[in-house]
Amino acid sequence: MQPIPESRKVSPFLVFFLIHSIQVGAGVLGFQRIISQVAGYDGWISVILAGITTHIIMFIMYLLLDKGGGDLVEAHALVFGKWFGKLLDLIFVLYFTLLVITILRTYIEVVQVWMYPRLSTFYFALAFMILAYYIVSGGVRSIAGVAFFGIVLPSYLLLTFAFTFPFSDFRNLLPVFDHSIKDIMLATKNMSLTFLGYESILMLYPFIKNAKKSQKYAHWGLFTTTMVYVFIALISFAFFSEKQLAKTVWATLSMWKIVEMPFVERFEYIGIANWCLIILPNVCIALWCGSRIMKRTTFLKQRHSVWILSAIVIGTLTFLRKRQQVNFLNTFSGEVGFYINYGYIPLLLLLVIIMKKVKKKA
Repeated sequence: MQPIPESRKVSPFLVFFLIHSIQVGAGVLGFQRIISQVAGYDGWISVILAGITTHIIMFIMYLLLDKGGGDLVEAHALVFGKWFGKLLDLIFVLYFTLLVITILRTYIEVVQVWMYPRLSTFYFALAFMILAYYIVSGGVRSIAGVAFFGIVLPSYLLLTFAFTFPFSDFRNLLPVFDHSIKDIMLATKNMSLTFLGYESILMLYPFIKNAKKSQKYAHWGLFTTTMVYVFIALISFAFFSEKQLAKTVWATLSMWKIVEMPFVERFEYIGIANWCLIILPNVCIALWCGSRIMKRTTFLKQRHSVWILSAIVIGTLTFLRKRQQVNFLNTFSGEVGFYINYGYIPLLLLLVIIMKKVKKKA
């Protein structure tokens, strides 16, 4: 791997924004129903447990990056060789492209259901991907800037949940541990799917100044994400009954419907519009990771890779029209991401350690 010029690298503290921004996406709008279906009001415990597992996997990822050569592509080449390693690299290109498709299609569905039923999926996706291309072509520094503003500017939305307090009953959360450990662990798995995206550090790592020092900021990003999800879960469980929550697909948006201000009647429209700022860095980071891997494994330049992946995203989105298809897309991408993060990444670290020892003995 060629050394990255310092002018293209970002400061370690910006890793906090990169990790936190890609984890908080469309999943925040409706994760409550998914975990409550299994663990009921004990679902908030599952959120904490899922958050703890992300710290463990992040620790494993930094070990892998330290021992495996600096990024995912180098680790694959070390363990599997040049050609089979490239095949695995291309699988990760498909994975990051799948993340882009899932994130963008889920957001478009929200806009279509809540605001503009006749909104064209194709034209919205085309406009969004042109903007994403413009940002990604600016490199990691541009993406980090978008991630920063994608967190800071919409952060006021957390304050709007205070409007639910007069209508909430926090006694709903009692008794604690009312469900079996099996139910809580199953909900933990479902919640861990919502946390996906932080594996992007596997490609971002070489673009960080003093990369080893960035690990604490990555963990702070994971911690902040966990706290945001726990906060929203507690508010939702206190506001909705279990039967209401089971029928509410986007619980977060439904809570915004009670927000009343002198200058706006339907605050959920403001929330959905602002959510575009949150979705944008999600798409940009995943698109950059996919195009970066493609550049490393093929003869294509990265900007050409971005165009190709963007065309695939737009073309795929046009065929996803039904709610069942979008639901399957979310479930499928979540399952793939779960087994990559919790299965393949630890296995890859083990194989890297073994290969290092074998080479030393040779």
